[in-house]
Formats: sequence, structure tokens, C-alpha cells
Amino acid sequence: MKIIRFQQDELIAFGNLRDDGSIEYLSGSPFEEKAHLTGEFVALDSVKILSPVARPRIFGAGFNYVSHIKETGWNTPTRPALFVKPESSLAGPNDPIVYPSAGEVVHYEAELVVVIGRTARRVSEADALDYVLGYTCGNDVSERVVQKEEMAFGCLFAGKAFDTFAPLGPVINTELDPSNLNIIGRLNGEVVQNGNSSDLLFSVPYLVAYLSSFMTLEPGDVIMTGTPSGVGEIKPGDVFEVEIEGIGVLSNPVIADR
Repeated sequence: MKIIRFQQDELIAFGNLRDDGSIEYLSGSPFEEKAHLTGEFVALDSVKILSPVARPRIFGAGFNYVSHIKETGWNTPTRPALFVKPESSLAGPNDPIVYPSAGEVVHYEAELVVVIGRTARRVSEADALDYVLGYTCGNDVSERVVQKEEMAFGCLFAGKAFDTFAPLGPVINTELDPSNLNIIGRLNGEVVQNGNSSDLLFSVPYLVAYLSSFMTLEPGDVIMTGTPSGVGEIKPGDVFEVEIEGIGVLSNPVIADR
């Protein structure tokens, strides 16, 4: 399935995006065991696409692509370098990324994002994917000046926590193999990132198992798995796109903070 969350007039619902451009309604949330397809349809071009999860806990893994580690010059992590982004950083497809008024150097980061489907606590790496609902596109937008100052003291939060700094979408594909997916980032139509999830330092199953070893993962939690090489600046007026095979294109314009 390609699970899509959308708004039609005042109704917010989930559905399955079909190849013909129609959406078949789900009876409820995909995180509910009894949710099912209803046989009722709506056209994609008649609705607003929302972020695929409403208020997720957002976890990120820094320096998790070998190519990105090389381009930054940082040491290779011996365990996942984790951080969190607040719910207020969430944005959906076509929503603007707001360039902070205090921002100096803001970067894009095209990423494969894992969406947790079942409560996971101390799961094994071998069983980890059984707890994953599917995968979506993400952009781990980062303010580098703040980030570097934080990292000098061993922390990582505020530089990634600005409002709208975590666009997600457009769908959750439930049938993908996360070990070999092409990930493309485009700035104003030009390809600036072109990687593959096979370059991950810590795999998706490892990340899920590792996180669940010290905390309970809940349905709707998301894990931003890291970005390949090619990160760079965005400015107001730019449009950044993340494309992952089987998921589609996540596009967001960049605007100045009012």
C-alpha cells in the first residue's frame, strides 16, 4: 500500500493511493489493527496532501551515510549518533520551509524515513522490520551555525529543531526493502544528492532495534535515517525536493520568516 493522509474540506482521513491517481479511503488510522479499505474513492487532485503522520516523535541518526561522513570529515560513529526533532518541526508536502530570521547557514538533507507501525520494546535486529509500517521521504533541515556550536559541547538539538525543519511525505509505502533504495535531492530542479540506502552505516533494522533497546517505540514514531553526501545551503525562494523510488517526491518551497 501507499498510505496517504489527506484533507478533503473539513475531513482529515487516511487512504491508499492507487496508480490511477485515486485514493481509496481507510476506515480509520493505519496504526489501528482493524483499519481496512472501504471501497470508497476520491481523486488525488481534489484533496490536500498532509504529512503522513500527524504529531510524530521524530528521531534522527546523524553521520549515518559513509559518503556523508567522508564529506564532513567527522569520525565514523561507533554507535548511532541520535538526536530528536520536536513535533513543531513537522511539515507536509508543499508546505513551506520557514528560513529562520536568526538563521545564517541552513542546509537541506534528503533522507529515507522509517514509520513505526507497532509498539516495539527490546526487539531484535532480525525481527525489527516486523514493527515497521513503511517508509516515507524526509528532509532533515539544519541550521549549521547553531548545530556546530552545540556539537562543540556534545549536544545536538536546537540547530535541527526550528519550526518546519522536518518535512515528511508524500506517502508511506508499506512494501519497500529499505536496504537498497535510491535517494535523490534536487535544489531548484538540479540534482544535488544522489545516494542509495545501501551506503547506510547503521541499517534500518539496526536503528529500530537499537532505539527499542532503551525506549519504547510507539506507532507513528518516525526515524530519519541519515543523509547521503551532497548537502548544501537553501535560501528563501528555493524549492527543495526529495525523491525516493517507490515513495514519490516530497517538494517544499523555502520562505523567509515573517
